[in-house]
Amino acid sequence: MTIEKQDVRAGADTAGHPWHRFVALGDSYTEGVGDPEPRSLGGLRGWADRVAEELTAGQADFAYANLAIRGLLLRQILDGQLAAALALKPDLVAIAAGGNDIIFRHGDPDKLAEKLDQAIGTLAATGATVLLFAGPDWGNTPVFSTIRGRVAIYNEHLHSIGARYHAVMVDLWCLPELQHALMWDPDRLHLSPLGHHAVAMATLNALGVPHTLKPLQPRPLPAHGWTQARAEDLVWVRQYFVPWVLKQLRPHPAAASLAAKRPQAGPVFGLGLPGPYPAGHLAVAPATVKTATPGTGAGGRGAVA
Repeated sequence: MTIEKQDVRAGADTAGHPWHRFVALGDSYTEGVGDPEPRSLGGLRGWADRVAEELTAGQADFAYANLAIRGLLLRQILDGQLAAALALKPDLVAIAAGGNDIIFRHGDPDKLAEKLDQAIGTLAATGATVLLFAGPDWGNTPVFSTIRGRVAIYNEHLHSIGARYHAVMVDLWCLPELQHALMWDPDRLHLSPLGHHAVAMATLNALGVPHTLKPLQPRPLPAHGWTQARAEDLVWVRQYFVPWVLKQLRPHPAAASLAAKRPQAGPVFGLGLPGPYPAGHLAVAPATVKTATPGTGAGGRGAVA
């Protein structure tokens, strides 16, 4: 982040930040897989929704779109989401892409970076603030530890791209919270609700935005012996990793069969932000309306329409 950008942000409006339209691009990480929330569009919340909930505070005209779709490779994300994002005219855009290429397709981090560089240049040329995410360190994770070197190389490219286009970098490799097992879904591939919360905090901190999120202290995992740990790893490989790899090796479903959960930029409703909610939304179900407190929305923080 450049000094000039920091100065502009410090002199922003009373909302504490200068952005009015936030668009997120990517795959399952940005879609919010691992953070189920039936009151959110698509049934998922995720770090991007959590960030949008904070950015909307005091910003009456704030709008948010999430174009991310699980399972996509970098080229699919750029081909299917870049033009749509540009059409929404965001002043803040987040993109996290390339992880599926590296994990499942043995993607070359140098070639992936070349493709991403062009896209970031296009986004930055609009004047929007661009958010980039360096991948987490999976060095202590069975199987994924073998790709640690490729992830590290790709991360270095991301830092270089970010510096070239004055992007804001959220460095998950250096985020100590993500070393805790409770930050991850049981499949060890996606963030848990705690993990998405931690990434949302890191993102808001990188943007220099005041927020209400507080660090969550996960309970320590019970101690167990080496034999039990190895047995759990074998169960994980059988139940999660092998099915996931087989799924990735099959041709990805046509784009028409999958849809972004928030393809249009719209207002965010959360704590203290009542609807209107779409017809049929869980937050306006009769049972929910009866228990809602005035002015809080039916579901409290996390109800995103």
